[in-house]
Amino acid sequence: MRKRIYAAVAVATVAATALAGCSSSSKSSSSSSSSNNKVGILLPDTASSPRWVSADPKQIAAQCAVYKLDCKIYNANGSDATQEQQNQQLISWGAGVIMLVDLDSSSGAAIEKLDKSKGVVPIDYDRLTQGGGASYYVSFDNVKVGEDQGKALTQCSQVAGKSGVGYVEIDGASTDNNATLFAQGYNSVLGSQPGWTKLDDGNGNWSATTAQSVFQNQLGKYGSKINAVMVANDTMAQSVINVLQQQGLAGKVAVSGQDASAGGLDNIMAGTQCFSIYKPVAGEADVAVKLASQILAGQKPTAPATVTDPSNGSKVPAYLATPTVITTANVGLPVKDGYETAASVCDTNSTTKANCAKYGIS
Repeated sequence: MRKRIYAAVAVATVAATALAGCSSSSKSSSSSSSSNNKVGILLPDTASSPRWVSADPKQIAAQCAVYKLDCKIYNANGSDATQEQQNQQLISWGAGVIMLVDLDSSSGAAIEKLDKSKGVVPIDYDRLTQGGGASYYVSFDNVKVGEDQGKALTQCSQVAGKSGVGYVEIDGASTDNNATLFAQGYNSVLGSQPGWTKLDDGNGNWSATTAQSVFQNQLGKYGSKINAVMVANDTMAQSVINVLQQQGLAGKVAVSGQDASAGGLDNIMAGTQCFSIYKPVAGEADVAVKLASQILAGQKPTAPATVTDPSNGSKVPAYLATPTVITTANVGLPVKDGYETAASVCDTNSTTKANCAKYGIS
């Protein structure tokens, strides 16, 4: 299985400028809530997940057109300073609502506090910004994401039915509240699983390079004692699989994932990754853009749930979507839904084409 580098093309096109813009009206808009149709979207990077390069910008732009909003979408390429500058640009542009996926809660909170001081309504998108005081939070139920990861890992063929399983973890970035919630979920499952022993807990920092280094150290230390790897997303899972392939162990060790990326789906079909977690971007993008349109229209929507900001105990109104576990049984679902294209999943080489034919992806 080939190694994917998701950011190669995107860095050049995204950089520190707008990734995409959408406008359904050429009319100028004032800063008042009754006439302002400007929404800013701040995405974090191009390396941690391919979703920030393709799925989210595409879906957000489409929904902005549906609601006749003038939207600017920026990607910070992993730089706090860049994201703060982009936020300032959106304020100067006249955005009435800014949707934020923070890089860390410290810089994110500074962004949201500035937004509120300028009369801009902040929405936490996908990640909760601790201490930011966002008006709303739109995401998935991320503890459930982690629980689903833990349950699915215990059902992988490499470990199912075993009386004793040694496993290691590679978590997401400690600065990302979602990573904390994912870990809370899968630790609650794996920590209570009879016969399962955690050998090591590493931080992959949502980085393919870091995850590879972490797992090389884990494998060097524990070797054949490792039966499963609880790795937080597909990008890092690819690095784990690359290391296992070098040792002739790919497919023999259960490997988890998340994001239902094209590479993750290929790995599932190849048998080197047990599962991924599919979080349809419409579950966040459609809800968040509709919410922004309601806010700009002067409405104050009532969210169906709340989450607690762990930094200060405040309750944040929340819209939380439900994730789906992807295995060989439903591996074509993300393509059927349009989340991934058949070309991105199938057209890499003859093996991926054959696997797609086997699983009915076209």
